[in-house]
Amino acid sequence: MKTSVTQLIKMIREGEHQQQDFKFCITDSRKIARSLVAFANTDGGTLLIGVKDNGNIVGVQSDEEYYMVESAARIYSKPPVPFITKQWHVEGKTVLQVIIEPSNAKPHFAKDENGKWLAYIRYKDENRLAGKVMVDVWKKQKSRQGITLKVSDAEKFLLQYLAEHDFITVSSFARKASLPFREAEQLLADFIVWDIVQPYYGENNVLYQLNKNFNMEEWREQRRSLK
Repeated sequence: MKTSVTQLIKMIREGEHQQQDFKFCITDSRKIARSLVAFANTDGGTLLIGVKDNGNIVGVQSDEEYYMVESAARIYSKPPVPFITKQWHVEGKTVLQVIIEPSNAKPHFAKDENGKWLAYIRYKDENRLAGKVMVDVWKKQKSRQGITLKVSDAEKFLLQYLAEHDFITVSSFARKASLPFREAEQLLADFIVWDIVQPYYGENNVLYQLNKNFNMEEWREQRRSLK
């Protein structure tokens, strides 16, 4: 019992972060589905149910909470999110730990109050809407067909712009490169799959920047050798 308490307290002291979330209780399986989906779409994570945001342990009725988590994972998540659970017993209280592994079946979507299916990612201690660019990335990564970069004027513009500026948004890219918005999203997705560009999550929007490991000169040399 002492070992179990020590392990649980250690997790709680870490606070909420990209791979851990606290829930005081479950009143709506759809809200829990967002956390499950976000963890599955990102790096996996742990949901501690029966713990307040400030780390205080209040406990849960584990059977009822389990069934609500199961509903969140099976009914309000598409495709369903696999999970395992563990119970922690501390001073007469039960904390339900829900463990989600990073998924190979992403994108996962959660059903909202209006019946709409939305994809989420986990960013720091928040569940954020993934957006169409990341959904495209996941789908392209699963596709058996390779992605060919033809280095069009729009692609050249994007590389040149990001070589000179820190970030760009989808709307800014579409406007500056004279592209339809959806085409701009898909092109950014291609660049992310190729590890040329990476998303950066701002306070209210998603920005895109050159991957820190991307070598522009090496890439240009490779393109020249293929001509």
